[in-house]
Amino acid sequence: KRLFHCESQHPLLMSHMQFMLLFSRQGKLRLQKWYVPLSDKEKKKITRELVQTVLARKPKMCSFLEWRDLKIVYKRYASLYFCCAIEDQDNELITLEIIHRYVELLDKYFGSVCELDIIFNFEKAYFILDEFLLGGEAQETSKKNVLKAIEQADLLQEVNYLKEL
Repeated sequence: KRLFHCESQHPLLMSHMQFMLLFSRQGKLRLQKWYVPLSDKEKKKITRELVQTVLARKPKMCSFLEWRDLKIVYKRYASLYFCCAIEDQDNELITLEIIHRYVELLDKYFGSVCELDIIFNFEKAYFILDEFLLGGEAQETSKKNVLKAIEQADLLQEVNYLKEL
């Protein structure tokens, strides 16, 4: 008899994100992706509140916090904070893994990603995120497959650019 029920899906696919925010230590929003419909006013309010809350926390504090009816999971990489909101029953550790996987993808693509890469290539940062997450859930867990899709899109963009010349 089995002691554990084996899930058919990969564990990274079992977290439903409400939104992801990337912001600097100075509180400047660098990227935002919303997976729930909210008004611009509400998005601004949430962003302002969360940026202040996360930046006020001490470095040794836990990367999880309860906020409204959601859980906030965040991680700082160099000068950027990656902050996600998940539903109450979702797993915080899986969300940390999703954040880390996104950072790894950015790192692979940009070759040691930094805040300036996000600022000047925000459309590429969004594209990478969209290749990885769909509707707030991981759609592809293989870094190799995500990077392959991005390379193909870059090649297509180059070919179209050359045709225009």
